[in-house]
Amino acid sequence: VQLQASGGGLVQPGGSLRLSCAVSGNIYSSHVMGWFRQTPGNERDFVAAIRWGTGGTYYADSVRGRFTISRGRAEKVLYLDMDSLKPEDTAVYYCAISRTGGLRSAAEYNFWGQGTQVTVSS
Repeated sequence: VQLQASGGGLVQPGGSLRLSCAVSGNIYSSHVMGWFRQTPGNERDFVAAIRWGTGGTYYADSVRGRFTISRGRAEKVLYLDMDSLKPEDTAVYYCAISRTGGLRSAAEYNFWGQGTQVTVSS
């Protein structure tokens, strides 16, 4: 399985971005896909996750109400719509797949994309 993330960039505070993650290979209903983010010198933090089969969603408290995770099952694409962006959202964003249904811990994810930079600054 390979993941290709895209959509990052520079945006002003209060702005919006949509991240995409294309999946090459098989993904099953039992899998979970997630977004994590990382800043220099820090660990990779959970942002949001979605159960591929049911579409159930989960969010970090810091992004709930501002970010929306979704997926296109037929196209095998994961999305992260980010609204009301803040400077503290600046990070490299990674998409990932958990084969075991893990949600919030990076250690539970088996496949990772290459990351896409999001910078929120005026």
